[in-house]
Amino acid sequence: MAPHIALHEIAAPFERRPISFAKKEQLEPAFLALNPEGKVPTLLVDGRPLTEVAAILFYLAKSFPQAKLLPDGVEAEAQAVSWMSFAAATLHAARRLGGEAGRAAFALADKKLGAREWVLGHYSIADIHLFRLYWRFRPLLQAAPETMPALEAHYARMMNRSAVKRTIEVESAIGYELP
Repeated sequence: MAPHIALHEIAAPFERRPISFAKKEQLEPAFLALNPEGKVPTLLVDGRPLTEVAAILFYLAKSFPQAKLLPDGVEAEAQAVSWMSFAAATLHAARRLGGEAGRAAFALADKKLGAREWVLGHYSIADIHLFRLYWRFRPLLQAAPETMPALEAHYARMMNRSAVKRTIEVESAIGYELP
């Protein structure tokens, strides 16, 4: 979902190839030829596969600088990578931990985000990555919204973005189960 949102943000033409987990299409030989891990997302760049959400988001942001999805400067870029690494290693992994450990991971994200409107001070790929994980795991956390006010406010801002609305519309129409 995160790369899909970014693709809508940059307004570049792209071809979607939905993969059904229910039908285990990610394990079919044609897909495994592109991505031997059998994971999504996979973005083809001039016929070469690029995998992992953070890498795809970084590639799209660098390739389409006019979309301003990545701040300028080495330190600012490193902060984006730091947040996306935190999202991948801590927040995404929290779903396996469940319960209190999952809530603790997202409470940490809430604290890190704090009073900022956007993760890096302005909208970026880090916001897309954070949103996608919170959006997906929010129902599983079973946490009262007031316990994570920064994430809830971020979630509301993201849900108002046209790229997010469009992505949800498209992914719902192709049958993806959305929370």
